[in-house]
Amino acid sequence: MTLYLRDVVFWDRRAGDLRPGNLIVEAGPQGGLQVTTAPPSPDQTVVEGDGALALAGLTLGHHHAYSALARGMPPPARAPRDFAEILELVWWRLDRCLDAEMVRASALAAALDCLRCGVTRVIDHHASPQASAGSLDVIAEAFESLGLSYLLCYELSDRDGPQAAQAGLAETERYLGTGRPGLVGLHASFTVGEGLLGEAVALARRNDTGIHVHVAEDPVDQDRCLEEHGCRVVERLAAAGVLELPGSLLVHALHLSPAERELVDRSPAWLVHNPESNQNNAVGQFDWRGVDRSRVLVGTDGLHGDVLRSARAALLAGRASGLTPTDAWGLIENNDRYLERHHPSVLRANDVVLFDYRSPTPLEAGNLVAHACHGLDARHVRTVIAEGRVVLRDGEFVVGDEPAILRFCRDQASRLWTAFGESPPEGTS
Repeated sequence: MTLYLRDVVFWDRRAGDLRPGNLIVEAGPQGGLQVTTAPPSPDQTVVEGDGALALAGLTLGHHHAYSALARGMPPPARAPRDFAEILELVWWRLDRCLDAEMVRASALAAALDCLRCGVTRVIDHHASPQASAGSLDVIAEAFESLGLSYLLCYELSDRDGPQAAQAGLAETERYLGTGRPGLVGLHASFTVGEGLLGEAVALARRNDTGIHVHVAEDPVDQDRCLEEHGCRVVERLAAAGVLELPGSLLVHALHLSPAERELVDRSPAWLVHNPESNQNNAVGQFDWRGVDRSRVLVGTDGLHGDVLRSARAALLAGRASGLTPTDAWGLIENNDRYLERHHPSVLRANDVVLFDYRSPTPLEAGNLVAHACHGLDARHVRTVIAEGRVVLRDGEFVVGDEPAILRFCRDQASRLWTAFGESPPEGTS
């Protein structure tokens, strides 16, 4: 089926211009799109644009779909005192409680949220150490059912013991063998021993892919790396070969020395900035000095699925470091450029989002970025087309059964919260 989007203003993000007219969107994995002034043909399905602003679908550069059922969850009995305790008392307890149905519900909830925000592609980082086998397929199938494209990985760590670590490696190798797009995931350096790090790099090399790893999100990562390995985190990762793998993603990267920053700059690795998560966990601000801004993605770190909001947060947090609206919007574009370079099958040409953006000021080629950073918002998303198929029309999902999905998610959230409350209060690291 071919869609004909009548009366839209297409923002060609590559060309940086506005093209009023109609859009022809072809369906299927190889489908494309084109702007036309011709009327629709009888075999095309007409979607009324009513002057909507049309953009290619957005990419979320770093997500944790498994956290989607934590919204509103009762806090732990003891409030965390620092970042290490946030991990031990909240997130490591939560991920150990997940089973396959909770993982499925989390993925469905995250997909609904992302699509409502105009995000049609997600780079996700998953952890469920008591239910690792088959977990990436569960996520992939949930995303596919609603039209979300994805790049997945499983978070490898030694924090839950050698059996869980080996199960994570087995799940990663099994998943990559299916041909679905993936990376090799690692938790922060301070929970990854030398043996697991070496096995992860070897696995990535065998599959010609990169490592997706949290790096120096908090000083604890550096402190323990110095204590246990006699070097800093990026130096350790570089020595292991992580930085030279194709498409490695270094997430957060807040507490780096000048020497580490130089190592990253000389490598082909990409950074991922998560400004709201950094603020939420009080772990510090990203330092833009000397950073190659063309290799920085933007993510949400599991807080939500709204990448436009995260780019705006990056702009506001980075103003003191000289970040401009062009830089902030460039982060959105970098998410796509990363996929285009390393995982092109994830970047679909026929993903389109229609925004009901009724600006009180002129919208022109020269001020598009200013509108994107200071006006355009997820609340303007009206219709989402994924792989040439309408998945959200006029704010309502036309794929899946949203009320039934939400009931399922609430049921699984209740199960998760009960298990969380009954789980041991401390993790191991």
